[in-house]
Amino acid sequence: MFTGLVEGTGTIVSVEQDGPGMRLTLELGPLSEGVKLGDSIAVAGCCLTVVEIQTSRCTFELGSETLSKTTFARRSPGDRLNIERSLRVGDRMGGHFVTGHVDGLGTLVRRREEGEWSHFYFEAPFELLRQMVNKGSITIDGVSLTVVQVDDREFSIALIPHTLDVTTLGSLDVGQTVHLETDILAKYIQRAVAPRQS
Repeated sequence: MFTGLVEGTGTIVSVEQDGPGMRLTLELGPLSEGVKLGDSIAVAGCCLTVVEIQTSRCTFELGSETLSKTTFARRSPGDRLNIERSLRVGDRMGGHFVTGHVDGLGTLVRRREEGEWSHFYFEAPFELLRQMVNKGSITIDGVSLTVVQVDDREFSIALIPHTLDVTTLGSLDVGQTVHLETDILAKYIQRAVAPRQS
């Protein structure tokens, strides 16, 4: 379980094909402290398992299902990705409950600057937009954010200077795709109220 409060970024060292999947190695720097084999880490919002550690570099294995739902297949060495280590018992809960299961992809269609702040507008699949509400929670590339407005085609968020500086979102360009995870509570509510098939 994660909170969507990104701890920092890691840099891709290598991307290697591994059968139908891929091996992804990241330089985590100080974020590698205390990481053990088998640990879960949210990489750009996707929960991945550490399978190899070499000093501050960690390697993850990604299956074909993960590659089909994420942008990792299009990533290259040198790319930066948001990193959050999993919650420990007793940790303070900030952000919102994030599972690290990417629901789909969104595309940045507009970006409006307002001083040091930015307003982003994303198109997303209709089934994901139905799980969003104004002032509700959304996770974008692992970052817990608040939806400003949502309709049947797109949603918007407002980013403070700190978030723009410490995550990869500040460098997003129009046309780029991002990982989306909707609020887990919205999923349960949608399931509970959905008409039942007879």
